[in-house]
Amino acid sequence: MIDACSDPRLRFLDGATVLVTGGGGLVGSRIVAQLARVGARPVVLDRFDAYPHPVRDRFEVDRHAAQVVLGDVRERATVRWLVGRADFVVHAAAYADVAACTRRPSTAFAANVHGTQTVLDAVADSAVKRLVFVSSASVYGDGARTEGGGTVIGGISRFSEEQPLTPISVYANTKLWAEHQVRLMLGGTGTAYSIVRYFSVYGEPQVPKPGSHSWMVPWMAMSAETGRPLRLNGGGHQVRDMVHVDDIARATILALVAEAAAGQTVNVGTGVATSVRRIAELIAAHYPGTAFVDTPMPEGDPRGGFADTRRAGDLLGWQPVVALADGINRYVAWLKATPGAIPDWFTAPAALAA
Repeated sequence: MIDACSDPRLRFLDGATVLVTGGGGLVGSRIVAQLARVGARPVVLDRFDAYPHPVRDRFEVDRHAAQVVLGDVRERATVRWLVGRADFVVHAAAYADVAACTRRPSTAFAANVHGTQTVLDAVADSAVKRLVFVSSASVYGDGARTEGGGTVIGGISRFSEEQPLTPISVYANTKLWAEHQVRLMLGGTGTAYSIVRYFSVYGEPQVPKPGSHSWMVPWMAMSAETGRPLRLNGGGHQVRDMVHVDDIARATILALVAEAAAGQTVNVGTGVATSVRRIAELIAAHYPGTAFVDTPMPEGDPRGGFADTRRAGDLLGWQPVVALADGINRYVAWLKATPGAIPDWFTAPAALAA
């Protein structure tokens, strides 16, 4: 793995205070860890309620953060206080479960729209040097088949940052609104911004959430580990661009300091499309005899595609270094060594019947 500390641009973060909203989640905590390694002072704002089971210790956020604040991005006074002390901000807090956002759109609005506006209000009235907004490839939907849109290669969409956006889920719609609002509020101000669109994030110690069709690697690995079949929504023919969380975190902190990324939107993906069925096969290879079961496609689950990664290379000088097979091997090895990571609800009768 490339050492995040080896990039000379990261010297600008040495001694800097970086507020990471949502810093207690999988991605946020990895960003915090890498920030600490380059000498930054990461400060976390998080509710720590995204999972019905404890993950704070597992994600080790307290180990790497200079300060952890239990709070909500909608709490205006708290956000203003933290932003006022920050040199940089990574806004990663979100209600990030696609299925849950569909079930509870008002909650998605509160967290992803109201929360983002609260952060932007504070940042626009501060001395923060740059905000990085964490968006999602879900804003592409199934891809626009129009002139000037994404490229279709072998029947699979390659998503580029300049193509028309066609979100097909509540979650994606909130992310698209937030992207526009970041540009409207910070463009032309003293605070620079960058927007990073994450593709499908995975990696140890990721754990699933009940009722979600995201987080497929932990869902499938824990299913195989407990002797259950692997459920393939829509037969597993949709594709995903799987990006390891270590690579995601490194791209995000580079977006804080890369001069060319100011005011830009950048895909963070591998540029490789992998079918859900193939992901299941890579996991099942560690568990001989694992069965597959085809299930209906959930609402809001896109056919998928892969990232056009040229801008990430040009603007961030970034490329992924963890290959999918290696990342899955790492995840399975971690799971086998950490059986207690499987939540109790996962093996409960209701979950077993799902």
